[in-house]
Amino acid sequence: MKSTPFKSGFISIIGAPNVGKSTLLNRILGQKIAITSAKPQTTRNRIMGVRHLPEAQLIFLDTPGIHRAKGALNKRIVDIAVRALKDANLAVLMIDGPRRDDGSEAMLLEVIAESGVPVILAMNKVDSMEKTAVLPLIDKWRQAYSFQSIVPISALTGSQVDLLLQEMVNSLPEGPPYYPEETFTDVSQRFVASELIREKVFRCTGEEIPYAVAVVVGTFRQRPESDITDVAATIYVEKASQKPIIIGRKGRMLKRIGEQARKDIEEMIDGKVYLQLWVQVRKNWTKDEKMVRRFGY
Repeated sequence: MKSTPFKSGFISIIGAPNVGKSTLLNRILGQKIAITSAKPQTTRNRIMGVRHLPEAQLIFLDTPGIHRAKGALNKRIVDIAVRALKDANLAVLMIDGPRRDDGSEAMLLEVIAESGVPVILAMNKVDSMEKTAVLPLIDKWRQAYSFQSIVPISALTGSQVDLLLQEMVNSLPEGPPYYPEETFTDVSQRFVASELIREKVFRCTGEEIPYAVAVVVGTFRQRPESDITDVAATIYVEKASQKPIIIGRKGRMLKRIGEQARKDIEEMIDGKVYLQLWVQVRKNWTKDEKMVRRFGY
């Protein structure tokens, strides 16, 4: 009896800002490695995640939102996303079904056409759409580009994500597994800790703080003969007026950010964490290419 050939490959998840790319990656992996928030450009780096299946190994590249960028940070972010697409065997173009973004969507179609990479369209958030609106939207996108397939999903609830996974397997080439079964990401715990802290800044401060926040973890080490890990991090903002917002009255906001981040970091490392946070101002760092690189972007 002929055995089913094993498949493997790199899959770039691309899309406009805030369409749910990181939520989809976390859903597929069954654990959180990519942060999420309602603010655009939450994801800034390419984050790799590996899903192991009996018949395939899917290596995902979660990327920042592609848009027409201005400023050093935004241009760097978009460049990261475009380069990740060029490294892929397959792309999943993710759109927000209920919300149109004509400018970013037109740019995305240009980018995928230039790449020559096969593309699956994942139409996200269909659970919040009228059922009668779904089929016309599928027809619209089918006319716009020759996709491998179009799959309506909800990354938040997991609806039809298994079908999307099967479409990805069908579109991948035959090949060996690139990573051992215990590997699920290529980013370090230190990196994920910095991202979790940044996520809590976004979520706790609401609209008061723009996305121009960077987090640098200076210490990440387990105490000798102890289950406690010491984590020390600095939160950087680009305006002096933003610092007191993050610290809050009598330090309450910073304490809230720290408590929420500590819980997530403890879950990640499966151990206790002693977390220390500081806040510093680096004026207009998002416009300074040297500072953008220094902060790891």
